[in-house]
Amino acid sequence: MFMDGDFISARRRLLRSAGALAALSIMPLRVASAANEDGNEGAKGADITGQLARYMVSARDTPLPEAAMVACKQRILDTFGAMVSGARMRPGMMASNYVHELGGEPQASVIGSSFRTTTVNAALANAMCAHSDETDDFEPVTKAHPGSSVVPAALAVGEHQAQSGEAMIQAVALGYDLACRLLMALGPDLVRGSHRSAEGTASTFGSLGAAASMARLDETQMRYALSYSAQQVSGLWSWVKDKDHIEKAFDFAGMGARNGVTAVGMVRSGMTGVYDVLDGTHNLFIALSTKPSPQAMLDGLGTRFYVTETAIKTYSVGYPIQSPLDALLSLRKQYGLTPDNVRSIVVRIPSDAEGIVGDSAMPDVNCQHLVALALVKGAVSFRDSHDVALMHDPVIVAQRAKVTVQPDQSLMDPAAPRGAKVEVTLTDGRTVDHFTRFPPGTKENPLSTEAVNAKARDLMAPVLGAAKTARLIERINHLETLKDIRELRPLITT
Repeated sequence: MFMDGDFISARRRLLRSAGALAALSIMPLRVASAANEDGNEGAKGADITGQLARYMVSARDTPLPEAAMVACKQRILDTFGAMVSGARMRPGMMASNYVHELGGEPQASVIGSSFRTTTVNAALANAMCAHSDETDDFEPVTKAHPGSSVVPAALAVGEHQAQSGEAMIQAVALGYDLACRLLMALGPDLVRGSHRSAEGTASTFGSLGAAASMARLDETQMRYALSYSAQQVSGLWSWVKDKDHIEKAFDFAGMGARNGVTAVGMVRSGMTGVYDVLDGTHNLFIALSTKPSPQAMLDGLGTRFYVTETAIKTYSVGYPIQSPLDALLSLRKQYGLTPDNVRSIVVRIPSDAEGIVGDSAMPDVNCQHLVALALVKGAVSFRDSHDVALMHDPVIVAQRAKVTVQPDQSLMDPAAPRGAKVEVTLTDGRTVDHFTRFPPGTKENPLSTEAVNAKARDLMAPVLGAAKTARLIERINHLETLKDIRELRPLITT
């Protein structure tokens, strides 16, 4: 650890002295102490690591504004809906089976299962459940999916530490802030432009924020946990090749949840680390971005809460398809569209969305298929959006042939990065169109708590049953009154 040139020379001199053995017995501690003292001197300035670490410590005991509190509970419930429904989907079931085989101390629950495992394993499995499909929330500017990694991390550590519901709300808010702010500091477009996944890159820091808050780390521990997390930040754009949504569940959520909880656990065990990973010559920002803006990691902390800015999906499908579905269903209602009176449909989406939803083997991220499904059925249910058989249904296939998805550079609007325009030509020659700039669930067009409850109910009742689901929704709607997160265990396990 200290085997640099100065140490070796000092060691040789000490070996020649009469008090060599005694001196050697205390020298490493003195060197370590000096190193940390130097680091602390630097932290008294405007270092990014220190400012962030101090905010992370203070945020857990600072009341959130009412709007942030409501938004946070909505997103916690939305993520519980994703976790519970995902527990019965292939990625979630495989993740649960995997961590069950690993064993481990029964520290935290695996949702939809009858066993507990370590906090790290529980966070991994529950996060993969949360992104087993396209149900979880999304931040339109950064492209992060914070809830699917942040909430499982907070839940796992909160169970182990017997933390309160109020502590979980504070932890989740902090996690969202770290996930989205890291991408803002790196530059979301620069991240994606370097073949990295914005979703994976954000998830480790989001999980770290939630887990560190629940573990009540002090400033120095926060600094170390930031460094252990920074070393694990990863995520490649290659996830688009995944046809089964299994690795995608890991890449977007499971990996980050595991990483953040691991970092916090290591630091809590007494491990030390780098004091200022966000500053200096080899900092995280310059390692991952060609044009970083480190100050963006701090801008608005305590006043701008990213948990109020993510979009809760109305439909359990890839986010770039939310606006096309809203536009098509609006036209269907307004003009009485049916398969018989529609000749063709042109769906215009932002250019950067084509590679995500343009032509996928997975039904819930195939725009052409889902627009055809919406035309035929007049709605897009959770069940239908995940039914692979419908991709081969002759009626749906016939309508899909009418749908063309076109990338449109004019829709690359930083203020509304996931808008879409749908143009329908009818058999009588008329053309009608609808532009959805902000689909329902965005901060500009938010869902009510009642609407979020309804979505969660539809997702969870088939797994937990109506009675358990109702009680769980009620508990999360009033999460700030919960004395111990472990009170949720009977409602989320089998």
